[in-house]
Amino acid sequence: MPTTNDASPLPRREQFPADFRWGCATSAYQIEGGVELEGRGESIWDRFCQMPGRIRDGSSGAVACDHYQRWREDLDLAADLGLNSYRFSIAWPRVFPQGRGAVPNSAGLDFYSRLVDGLLERGIEPWPTLYHWDLPQALQDRGGWKHRDTVAAFAEYAAVLGRVLGDRVRNWTTHNEPWCSAFLGHREGVHAPGVQGWKSALQACHHILLSHGKATAALRAEVQDARVGIALSLHPCQPATASSQDAQAVQRHDGLRNRWFLDPLYGRGYPSDIWPLFGKNAPMVRHNDLQLIAAPIDFLGINYYFPETIKHVAGEGPLSAQVVHVEDVERTATDWEVCPQGMVRLLERVHRDYAPANIYLTENGACYDDEVAANGTILDLQRRSYLQRHVAAASECVARGMPLRGYFAWTLLDNFEWAEGYTRRFGLTHVDFKTQRRTLKASGNWYRDFLRLQLDEQ
Repeated sequence: MPTTNDASPLPRREQFPADFRWGCATSAYQIEGGVELEGRGESIWDRFCQMPGRIRDGSSGAVACDHYQRWREDLDLAADLGLNSYRFSIAWPRVFPQGRGAVPNSAGLDFYSRLVDGLLERGIEPWPTLYHWDLPQALQDRGGWKHRDTVAAFAEYAAVLGRVLGDRVRNWTTHNEPWCSAFLGHREGVHAPGVQGWKSALQACHHILLSHGKATAALRAEVQDARVGIALSLHPCQPATASSQDAQAVQRHDGLRNRWFLDPLYGRGYPSDIWPLFGKNAPMVRHNDLQLIAAPIDFLGINYYFPETIKHVAGEGPLSAQVVHVEDVERTATDWEVCPQGMVRLLERVHRDYAPANIYLTENGACYDDEVAANGTILDLQRRSYLQRHVAAASECVARGMPLRGYFAWTLLDNFEWAEGYTRRFGLTHVDFKTQRRTLKASGNWYRDFLRLQLDEQ
């Protein structure tokens, strides 16, 4: 039997159901470019990238992969891979340059309409995400996610997209990784809009979750057979030692990292064991907010990258918990631990504790420094091994009866990697950012062979 680089058996397509969704995921600000074309408004990431020292290489997403103009070429890449689904995000400031208004930007809507049509023409199911972190700057100037009015603006935006694309799009994701939007953007300040503070982060987080609930209702009102979900960045957590203190620290850390999102989405409210720890920084929650957040979802998207190891550290933030660096484990170029079995443990826990009807791995991927051979081929053997092992872990989840319905590799193209700029590459396709030339890597070739075998057998 063929094996991966670490001698683990390669996954086989027949280990998955025939209707399993196979895709790649991307996001608008990371690939589109064209930030000043056809009426697009400024986003918080456009503004953030102008601030000195915020982006590692001083770059921005102004051009990125030029996907806004090269989308046909990129959809051809997706079709050649054999994808049956493609997850992309819609840039809110392309649709509403000022965040909201009586009339949306028709050029922006036309772009996403063409993109959806292009996917369908290639036999690929569109999976749009409404929000992948690029809030219109005009809304940020009025308070952004800390302000409750942004919730209403997001619901209006969702309704317009449902009205325009709902005749061709069934699967909708409201938010991608609200933890990042709230805590990287509003507590640590390392992502846009660059705000720091627990109070701002927790209030922004509540409004993002509330906007998910309201957008879910708006989409269902516009799209008769809409399937609506949310994509969460979740992590299996383990204690650094066998001490009871570290075990309790894991419980507290998990309360914010995972349960702060899962519990309210599944009707349990915010975790009562850690809410008191935030004191005056706890968010303001109005009557009926939690009911709106808990609107039933059709699927749960899980973005899995790595596990976290936790130790108790008194006074380390309100949770007195710290993520520790584990030695002697395999790591990616971003220093993330490689642990396919962590994905199995995570899905098993979510399946057991929350019982979602459908789970999709909406992101899974790895950053490595690509090796370009003399003939121009990209020998990303570590990424290929990573991909193979995680697809094998996904097959284990299916075999163990978890309701896993699809897998989306992160990502189709090397792109603008947020605060890391262009110093990090996650793509299955190499992008030369000077020429915009696309070259499928060894990892992409393996994924294509794995998926095309499925097509050839049908």
